[in-house]
Amino acid sequence: MRRLRLGSALAGALGCLALSVAVCAALWPHAREAGAILAAQDDPAALSDIHINSALRSNQALVTENIEAALAEGDSDLANSFVELARDRGIAVSDELSKRVSDAVTEAGSASHFAKRFATGLVTGNADDVASLSGTIAGDLFVFGDIRDVVREGKHLATGEEVDRLVLGLATVGLAVTAATYVSVGGLGPLRAGLSMVKDARKVGRLGEGLTQWAGRSAREVVDAPVLQQAVAKGSVLRPGDTISAIKAAFRAEKAGALVRLAKDVGRVGEKAGTRGALDTLRIAQGPKDVARAARLAESKGSQTRAILKVLGRGALLLATGAFNLTMWVFGALLALFGFLSSIKATTERATEAWLRRKKARRLRMQAAATLPSGPALAGAAAQG
Repeated sequence: MRRLRLGSALAGALGCLALSVAVCAALWPHAREAGAILAAQDDPAALSDIHINSALRSNQALVTENIEAALAEGDSDLANSFVELARDRGIAVSDELSKRVSDAVTEAGSASHFAKRFATGLVTGNADDVASLSGTIAGDLFVFGDIRDVVREGKHLATGEEVDRLVLGLATVGLAVTAATYVSVGGLGPLRAGLSMVKDARKVGRLGEGLTQWAGRSAREVVDAPVLQQAVAKGSVLRPGDTISAIKAAFRAEKAGALVRLAKDVGRVGEKAGTRGALDTLRIAQGPKDVARAARLAESKGSQTRAILKVLGRGALLLATGAFNLTMWVFGALLALFGFLSSIKATTERATEAWLRRKKARRLRMQAAATLPSGPALAGAAAQG
């Protein structure tokens, strides 16, 4: 009966131990990844590496599928970004697919295509690739583009029509920055490009809702509306010198710091990830902090940035899963580990206790046997009696 109780106790302890091991084994991979994500939450490059690795494990054909989709949409830049990502991750891309991407990139960069898109950007002020953005920036650098936008939106303001205050504010800041760019011999080029990209993203509806609201509030503070109304009443694209002088009076330089920082970060993304990379960032960003994170990501990942943003979206810039949920994975694994160690402790204690009991019982039996008289001695005592 004693042995049966001992076996039952040990079996129960071993069962708890086995359960703890199973729970730990199930939770540990999730907890390890959650811990890595929490540790990388302030490092966009490291955070995107973790998420991209997870996405590639889940779908081995992810890169090929996205390259094919990008080529079908005529976006050779995005297709090439996925090729760069595949090369960095050691993922094989077929020679045929690589050649198609290379040919598409060459075609997009041809002289005729570039000239056409440059002219479109220069005249309309809208851009969605390097060529058209070059035209837009050229127009802004020669103050044509910014004056056009300020005069148009300013006249809407004067007549009571709907005004795009964000475009108005960005164009006003752009005029001031353009003058500084000339003074510094192009030293503020990335800032100038960043302002143009934000303005163009707004025009074509590719500016994230959260970022639009933030930038709109910031732009309102940059422009003195009454003064601007007077300036644009006499302004004209054909008289840029007089128009700029009039508009400068409406520009509040002390209020432009936030927009300037945003434009600088957009310019940094554009330098490292290309124009479309910057526009992709503006589409998913919900505020200036997202853009600043994207700039850090682009500086680390370069041409791979567009592919990363395509796969992960805003999750490339910050925690896609709530920090609380990730912490719960880690906490659950720690609890399972504690249960595992407690099971080992309980099993060891029960086994040791059972061994000590058996040893004590054996010693008592030996002592009892030693105190009893031997068989011959008992017979002699009986005869004497």
